[in-house]
Amino acid sequence: MTSSLCNREDAAELCILTLAELDLKEQPPFSPKDHLKAELDASTRKKYASAKRKAFALFVKAKEMVAETCYPMSACQGAVFWRCCQQTFKDLTGIHRHVAAHHSGDVGQETLGILKQMAAGSNNITSSPVTVDEMPRPSRPLYRSQEMFQTLPDTSHISADEMASEVGQVLLYYCYCEVADPGGLCAWQKALCQHLHLTGKVRIASEGINGTVGGSKVATNLYMDAMLSHPLFKDILKREDFKTSKGGAHCFPDLRIGVFEEIVPMGINPEKVSYKETGIRLTPKEFHVEVEKYLFQGNKGQADTILLDCRNFYESKIGHFQGCLAPDIRKFSYFPIYVDENLDLFRGKRVLMYCTGGIRCERGSAYLRSKGVCKGVYHLRGGIHKYLEEFPDGFYRGKLFVFDERYTIPSNGGTISACRYCGMLWDQYRLCSTQPCHQLVLTCTDCQLKGFTACCPLCQEKGLALAATSSGQGFKEECECTGTRQRIPVERV
Repeated sequence: MTSSLCNREDAAELCILTLAELDLKEQPPFSPKDHLKAELDASTRKKYASAKRKAFALFVKAKEMVAETCYPMSACQGAVFWRCCQQTFKDLTGIHRHVAAHHSGDVGQETLGILKQMAAGSNNITSSPVTVDEMPRPSRPLYRSQEMFQTLPDTSHISADEMASEVGQVLLYYCYCEVADPGGLCAWQKALCQHLHLTGKVRIASEGINGTVGGSKVATNLYMDAMLSHPLFKDILKREDFKTSKGGAHCFPDLRIGVFEEIVPMGINPEKVSYKETGIRLTPKEFHVEVEKYLFQGNKGQADTILLDCRNFYESKIGHFQGCLAPDIRKFSYFPIYVDENLDLFRGKRVLMYCTGGIRCERGSAYLRSKGVCKGVYHLRGGIHKYLEEFPDGFYRGKLFVFDERYTIPSNGGTISACRYCGMLWDQYRLCSTQPCHQLVLTCTDCQLKGFTACCPLCQEKGLALAATSSGQGFKEECECTGTRQRIPVERV
């Protein structure tokens, strides 16, 4: 079976991907609470299969690389390969099998976004099925192939060594705005990042863009210039909205760019809880003053105000603001559940929220405000990143967790976390040694040498049992770390 994903009007040009070996009959990887798959009739299942084929092929297309930078893309047709999870695939069969085996969740998210677009276009999810080529497109696409490549920055005056230098930086940014053609923006982003030899992750949705990319200094500066001059962002995005840290292209295994329903995965439809309903943004200086008042007033101040860390538990574990309340949640999609279960905690209180770069607070504060129980909801503009730029010796303690292969970036707050096994001060994360567990573990060098490399004793035993068998049988990602974790915090940290 073949599926034509992009016609020649699209920025990514014409691409035909063969999906004969894919099994499209499994259940979609969506939460049951979405009530989407449960209500699908026979005709809509065909639409779902069509949407999934497109989502799969778009994911594969995002992994495509060329041996050399050359435009238009048609000039490089003989030198195409794919990079994913630090692996190189030289043919479609290999990358197809890899994506089907390891990225069903990513494909599922993109499928959901496509289905939502189809539903918006027809205003009825159970209407007659459509093919991928019949899916609704914007009446005035933002990008044509020729226009897209004309907007790429000129790099002819920059040497290859300078462009690909390992001494560089990592950018973190987001921009909430109305995107009429997420697919076109996705194609331009991919072309731009490949042109500049950048790696990283970029999420695009109808509500905006969220990205973190790494590369040389000259490449990341050109990327910021291109973003700031883009018609969609030039009146919204400012240079100070980009958070920078030391790093480079080596901080990410590859380049991942895709279209999703949300630019930060909270699990709530953006039409139900919009970024436009966010809380009051505070500059780092204003936030610093508020935290100072909160800490100075002691119990009296804490009775009226909550300093809320809306990041995941493993982030706040190695670094947080003094006196904060840190929910014991594993991912941001649990945040709405945490709020719903703790409405009495927030009732009548002023809430000061913060996160890494500010994006989670944009949606998280909007969700908290929608409950109508708080006296006021405020959040740190630019997140901890921007706060540390202005107040390196302020009220933040420990390291700042980042979602790339560095795991942490330093601050002046010292080390506040400890080794999982011996209790020595330690803040360098590593992945659990037991496959396919994806938990992060704090284990010091001495404990690693003793063989303590799993996230918990139960996972350590599973790893030993798995190594002793030749069947290759895996197990669910479920251990002490996932099974006993409370989502409701007991006390402030």
